Amino acid sequence: MEEKILTNRKNGMAVLLLVLAAYIAAAVLLIMAANGMFGFTEVIEHPEADGSIYYEYLFHPRATYWIVGICAAWLCLGWIFLCGLKVLKPQEALVLTLFGRYTGTLRGEGFYFVNPFSTAVNPAAKTKLNQSGDVDDSKSGALTTALTGISAQQAEQAGKKISLKIMTLNNSRQKVNDCLGNPVEIGIAVMWRVTDTAKAVFNVDNYKEYLSLQCDSALRNIVRIYPYDVAQNVDTTGDGVADEGSLRGSSEVVAARIRDEIQSKVADAGLEILEARITYLAYAPEIAAVMLQRQQASAIIDARKMIVDGAVGMVEMALDRLKENNVVELDEERKAAMVSNLLVVLCGNQNAQPVVNSGSLY
Repeated sequence: MEEKILTNRKNGMAVLLLVLAAYIAAAVLLIMAANGMFGFTEVIEHPEADGSIYYEYLFHPRATYWIVGICAAWLCLGWIFLCGLKVLKPQEALVLTLFGRYTGTLRGEGFYFVNPFSTAVNPAAKTKLNQSGDVDDSKSGALTTALTGISAQQAEQAGKKISLKIMTLNNSRQKVNDCLGNPVEIGIAVMWRVTDTAKAVFNVDNYKEYLSLQCDSALRNIVRIYPYDVAQNVDTTGDGVADEGSLRGSSEVVAARIRDEIQSKVADAGLEILEARITYLAYAPEIAAVMLQRQQASAIIDARKMIVDGAVGMVEMALDRLKENNVVELDEERKAAMVSNLLVVLCGNQNAQPVVNSGSLY
């Protein structure tokens, strides 16, 4: 299905004024007919003639009947032309069909006139998702009807407009197992827009629901490739080499792959995916406490390693300074005791209680 843009239909104001003028003219003619203004005129023959009087009709009686009938028919059926008036705001489109056949798409702001029997098509008009742009246009449609005299059919078609603006889809959070089998809760926000209205309307049943489903599917497919945190011997790129990719540390790369995955699925629906962003990422509640303990244990081990490394360095520095300055001569046993005492003091969680030795060192 190829999109066909109707560019020569911005004559809605001229048609509206013409219809209103025709209504006024028909009303005036009916009033004149009701007051007998289409009757005959008395004409007197010249006095030198036989003096007879004859009547000259302004309109023939049969023509008068035709005028009255046409005016009455116009007053009853002229409103049909108002159904062909379409008003579009910037970044809006209207897909039109005539007796089931696709006739074209109106794009961009303007006041259009099309075939009054054309109908607007938008299967996703009443679909409400957790996304921007899903608003009810019933009030605005009623206001437009009151101001312009557009029929109820036109007001209904106001809700069939397709937005061409950039929209944001924020699907609900999903629970997905990462590549290590750990359940993870993740949510994404997808920025998208309609680029081909014909494909969006006719190639899929409901392009909004179709997009939402493809977002969920792509999210699951990509998340299953990555671990939550960096893990060993995990290949996330598919090149056969282990890397350090993870959901938490490679969020930009993951979001780009999700966007590409969604775009490949919705191209036939006339949609363009501009960006995908991870909005929520956490372990599932059933393992969150265990993973928190694991992270805490890992943090404690890393901190202890740093403390031990620092303590060993300080002990080495102390022994070297004592030796360089010839402060005291220590044998191996005394050095071992000193190292033990310093490590206990430096690596302990609590403040050390000093013991003063008042006797001889030996």
